[in-house]
Amino acid sequence: MKGLTVRWSLEDAPAGVDEELASYVAETSHARFTGMAGLRFKTWRTRPGEWFEGCYVFATDEERAAFQRAFADGAAESPGSRIIGSPPILVEECDIVAIAEGAEGFESTPE
Repeated sequence: MKGLTVRWSLEDAPAGVDEELASYVAETSHARFTGMAGLRFKTWRTRPGEWFEGCYVFATDEERAAFQRAFADGAAESPGSRIIGSPPILVEECDIVAIAEGAEGFESTPE
């Protein structure tokens, strides 16, 4: 499995950006990635006031590379960049060794 991490710094982001990002994920981004061909899953992670990131896991190198190319072409104008006010500080590929689902199962959105 092929991973991709995209991270933005929140250090100089405007006040309220954490709530705006959470709303964007809940109202728009989650639906965009749910059921996306070639994508095994995506998580959105944040450390309020520090960073916000998307972590993607693709089925193949080709699918990851195609997504990465398309994202890189518009990264500075992506919704995350517009909300935060700056482009990503990190776009990093990785290999996913394994994924374990715990007894509580996956939860796709907060309760």
